[in-house]
Formats: sequence, structure tokens, C-alpha cells
Amino acid sequence: MEEKRYLSVTALTKYLKYKFDNDAHLKNVLLKGEISNFKRHSRGHFYFTLKDDKAQISAIMFASNSNKVKFFPSDGMSILVEGYITVYEASGNYQIYVNKMSEDGLGNLYLAYEQLKKKLASEGLFNASHKLKIPRFPKTIAVLTSPTGAAVQDVINIINRRYPLSSIIVYPTLVQGEYAKDSIVTQLEKVNTDKLADVIILGRGGGSIEDLWPFNEEDVAHAIYDSEIPIISSVGHETDTTISDYVADLRAPTPSGGAELAVPDQLELISYLERMNNQNRLSLTRLMNSKIDALKRVESSFIFRDPLRMTEGKSRKLDHLSDKLELLNPINRLRQSQDDLIKTTKRLNDYYLRTLNKKSSTYNLMINKLELLNPLSIMKKGYSVVKKEGKVLKSIDEVKINENIDIHVNDGVITANITSKRKGV
Repeated sequence: MEEKRYLSVTALTKYLKYKFDNDAHLKNVLLKGEISNFKRHSRGHFYFTLKDDKAQISAIMFASNSNKVKFFPSDGMSILVEGYITVYEASGNYQIYVNKMSEDGLGNLYLAYEQLKKKLASEGLFNASHKLKIPRFPKTIAVLTSPTGAAVQDVINIINRRYPLSSIIVYPTLVQGEYAKDSIVTQLEKVNTDKLADVIILGRGGGSIEDLWPFNEEDVAHAIYDSEIPIISSVGHETDTTISDYVADLRAPTPSGGAELAVPDQLELISYLERMNNQNRLSLTRLMNSKIDALKRVESSFIFRDPLRMTEGKSRKLDHLSDKLELLNPINRLRQSQDDLIKTTKRLNDYYLRTLNKKSSTYNLMINKLELLNPLSIMKKGYSVVKKEGKVLKSIDEVKINENIDIHVNDGVITANITSKRKGV
């Protein structure tokens, strides 16, 4: 009895590759189909799927050939290719290695995308005048995406790292498949009804044009347009642009990018406040020094050093007038001139005292304002900041009995254990 011979997977794959490579019909294949899952490698290679209504095949076009393509391939485009079919041994899949590529018009999905884009643009859904302003410091952020994907965790982590003062509400949303459109519309309406969020992040990770198609639906576009809460669209990768991106108030290249656009960076804010504080201190010091110099110049002027010099000329003139008055006997005019001189001297002295008091008051006011700008002053008065695991506590509901908390006071941190808690002040 003849012994059965079992082939290894490698041997079988090599045999199939040999059959493919030596089949004359597969050495120069002409195919027509629609592009899907298109990716351009950093070295210039094209990786994509070529498909029709019933089947699909993986395709590769190396940079030596892709550099000759005179257009920019993208998902949904209908193309004509020439190449050869072979087996990729590592995976056992057969695929076409494309030598030439040309356009064959637009695919059905791409055509539908362009038609809807043109229609909505004519209706004004993309107008910049309608777009809402994204709040700079949002208190609550609604995240509409799949609750189980990597995108939602990335968004949460980035928001908590950049601006932990914001609260996050995740609205679980289907983002792929035939029911995704209705799910997105329903959740957008719910966020607007709840009125809890200041901004909405709508998005998902990358995928094929079919995967992202719910974000190209007309109903979704109108739901975004009708939202009274500003929306950041963050769908797919940087190269993907959906109808939702055009309608939304702001477009982010990825869900992570949407999170970064939604909140400021607390480190940048702290750095900015420190710079402003230093600039204010410097400006105040310069102003104070300038006023002190001006005051010194006034004090060193001859008016204050020897105020009698101001009256020397007046006295001589008065003597001259007195002599004339003695001749003419204008007693009333002489008395008036004497009164005027006394008043002038008094006003001069009063002016000096007012000026000195005003400058002193201004100096003290600036010192007080500078002290108010110091953020440590509040904590020096006995106030403190309570945190749990690095997050500021806003409610007793955020801690449990026997949990540890950190109490930040003016000169350090106190670690305490919760033994009891009660509502109210």
C-alpha cells in the first residue's frame, strides 16, 4: 500500500506560486475595478483593493511604476490596471502587481459623495458664517463614537492630560454599518436635548470609504448643521475628508486631533500665566521707577530747592510798583497785588503736596495690585486644593470611605484618609 505524502504549507504555497508565475494568462492581466482601502507608503508604493460588485483582489504598485501615474488615486475611483498575478507566500494570498494604471471615471461611491457634496454646498451647509465658535475652556465635552474602539480611549486620555478641568460624557454611537447613520443622528439630537455639553467631538478611527460612509450621509450632515452645540468632526485619518468634516464647525484630522482642538493645554496655560505675571511685574517695576525718577526731578528743581527764588522777581517788581503807588497812592491796587502774591505762593505749595501725595498713592496702589496677581496669596489666607490621584475634587461623591486624598496647602501637601463624609457646608 502506497504511503500518503503530506505537504507542508510552505511547499503547497510554493507550488501554487509556481503555477501562478508560469501561467501565461496571469503574466499580463488587464483589470477594471474600483479602488478601496488605498494607502500610499512613504517610499511611494501603492497598496489598495481593486473590487467590483461581487469580488475583490489585493493590489500592489511599487514606486518605480507608481511614479509614472499622472493622477492621484483615491478610494471610490474607477481605474484600469495592467499587471501580473502571483501568490504572496507569507500569507498565501494571491494579488496583482500593477505595472500601469489609468483612470476610468469615478466609482459609484465617489460619484455619490461628489454629488451630495455639491448639493449641500448649494444649500449653504458648508457656509463659514453658520459655523459656531468652539469654546476655549469647555466645562463638559460630549464624545460621540464607538464605546469599545481605541478612538474613545485616546480622546479621553488626551483631554484628561491636557485639561483635566473638563468633564467627559461618552454617548455610545454606532460608527459603521447600515444602522450607523440613524445612531449618529439620534445621539446628536440627544446631546442637544440634554444640554449638558459645551462642545461635541464626533468621530471614529480610519477605515475604507465604505467604513466611513455613514459620515457621508445627508441625514447626518443635516443633524450636524442643526446642532446648537458646536461640533468637531474627527473622522478617519489625515487623508480622509467626509461630508461631516465640511458641515462641522471645526475639522480635525483624527479623533486624537479632535481632542487636542477641543481643550487647551494646561501646561501652556500655566506657562502663559507665568509669562504674564513676569511681564506685569516688570512693567510695574519700570512704571514705578519712571514715576520715582520723575518725582526726583521735580524735587530737585529750583522751585523746591529754593522756592524764594520764585518770589525774588516779584518782590523787586512789587517794590517798583510800591514806589509808583507811593507817587500815585493806588492803595487798593497795592493790596490786591499783595493778596495775589500770597495766593500764588499758597497754590504752589498746595500743588507740591498734592503731587507728592498722588504719586505716593499710585505707588501703593500698584504694589497692592501686584500682590493680588500672586496666585499664592489665596492659599496663604488658609485656602487649599483637594485632589485624589492628581484630579481636583469638586464633590464628596467623588471619594469613598477609606480612600486617601491629597490636601495642597501653601507650604506643602497633606495626605489624609476619608473616615466619613456628609453633604452640605
